[in-house]
Amino acid sequence: MRLTKFGHACVRIERDDTVVVIDPGAFTEPEAVLGADAVLITHEHFDHFTEAQLRAAVEANPGLRIWANRAVAAQLDGIGARVAVVGEGDAFDIDGLPVTVHGEWHAVIHPDIPRVKNIGFLLDGALFHPGDALTLPPHSVETLLLPIGAPWTKVSELIDYVREFKPVRAVSVHEAVLSEIGQTVHGRQLGPEGPGTGAEFVRLAAGESLDLG
Repeated sequence: MRLTKFGHACVRIERDDTVVVIDPGAFTEPEAVLGADAVLITHEHFDHFTEAQLRAAVEANPGLRIWANRAVAAQLDGIGARVAVVGEGDAFDIDGLPVTVHGEWHAVIHPDIPRVKNIGFLLDGALFHPGDALTLPPHSVETLLLPIGAPWTKVSELIDYVREFKPVRAVSVHEAVLSEIGQTVHGRQLGPEGPGTGAEFVRLAAGESLDLG
């Protein structure tokens, strides 16, 4: 399995001949979805999903399939069978790559801001993208995509989340709202210079890839 980081919360996963893209939003380069077999969307916020970009991707690639929650699917009316609605506890297969769905709600930004639905995707039992929530799937995984910068995040909670989750590695995502200095500061706290999480902390530049084995 090979992971390539794209803008903000988006990653591209390749295993054998299967290509899956998760959360290509407004801060994501359009080429992230080129040649993809599937797109997975965790929730409806613009930094994870833009209707126009996804409709353009579907038009350009007749074989592209999409899995998302009901709120996202409702905005893709007209695409029809290309979009599958999934939620907590569901499981499906993308050309031999097993995926399970975990979580239900976006993290609380502020009590006065309505929460939206949010789902996380566990690929091949080994890589987990939680979207915008600190969701714990049924077991620890090798690779956790860790949202390090958002209106709802707090470094102490991220440290405790990784400690509880116990992944082999935590790869930072959701960092577009942080300056370069901010990303460095967060990385130090989540890496070996911090109090310790029990996992390797990995920061990838846009377009940089990581072989997961």
